[in-house]
Amino acid sequence: MLRFQHTEYLWAFVLLIALVLAFAWVTWWKRRSIRRMGDPAMVEKLFSGYSRRLFTLKFLLLFVAFFFGVIGLANLQKGSRVEKITRKGVDVIIALDVSKSMLATDVKPDRLTRAKQVVTRLMEKLDNDRVGLVVFAGNAYLQMPLTVDYSAARMYLGSITPDLIPRQGTEINEAIRVSDEAFNRKERKHKALIIISDGEDHNEGAISEAKKALENGVVINTIGIGSPTGSPLPDTESGGVKKDKDGKVVISKLNEDALKSLAATGKGLYLHLMNNTDEVVESLSDKIHKMEQKEFGENVFTDYNSYFQYFLAICLLLVLLEFFVPEGRKKTTDADALPGLKTVKAS
Repeated sequence: MLRFQHTEYLWAFVLLIALVLAFAWVTWWKRRSIRRMGDPAMVEKLFSGYSRRLFTLKFLLLFVAFFFGVIGLANLQKGSRVEKITRKGVDVIIALDVSKSMLATDVKPDRLTRAKQVVTRLMEKLDNDRVGLVVFAGNAYLQMPLTVDYSAARMYLGSITPDLIPRQGTEINEAIRVSDEAFNRKERKHKALIIISDGEDHNEGAISEAKKALENGVVINTIGIGSPTGSPLPDTESGGVKKDKDGKVVISKLNEDALKSLAATGKGLYLHLMNNTDEVVESLSDKIHKMEQKEFGENVFTDYNSYFQYFLAICLLLVLLEFFVPEGRKKTTDADALPGLKTVKAS
């Protein structure tokens, strides 16, 4: 199994796009300047020490060096030792709403970020339980099956954004169905589902799916995130707030009634999340720890080999190589640059 130990450094790859754009602009600007001066082939010969190929080569060396440097900082690792670990706990699937309404800022910094913080804190409490992740908006899918590998769970969690599911909506019924299928269908207990959502625009079929899941032994807990009074939605394109076709500001409100009904149907808890992260995490972990537990074994990687040194070595080598590549070709004389000129020897 391959993984990155420090996934936060992978965001630096965004800078590669900026480097390419900067290189393209400089190249375009140089070519335009040369064309203004005359015939490009002749003008370039007049420039002492200028070489388009060497300029491009130096950029490519730095570009590739940056690429390997980022991988080195993120520390690519490979599992080297597998052990079968026996644990006693329950299976917990967390269904996270990733619809655009989760970008509302009535909960700071925004609903989705705060929800992910709750999941991270909750996983610290559920160290003996298997955890899975489901994401949903206009539809739902299993992002991570049940596992005790919490480092992998945190990596998956960090990659969650509203762009994962382009189709908008809040199909909680689909989230419940997908979560129910991800559990062991042969069991009728030891299963907990946690739904984190603002409940807005939910599908009415959620109660029916909750009843089916309860029959399969799934206890459904819900976390309502946001304010019942609502909050404007940010518009990522304009940088302002989102408006409808009539020019009115779109307000996203927490639908507590829907989430409370789901929790009641699923024999679980409903919790309202605003600025009480610790309280919500403690209540949920206590509820799960009081459930009947089971013993299960799972093969997990307990040791990893790190390969950051190889990538950083390649990065350093490419930087040194770029340093020794000349910025331009060897200077030529006027006669070399303009073959039509001949030196006339005075008699």
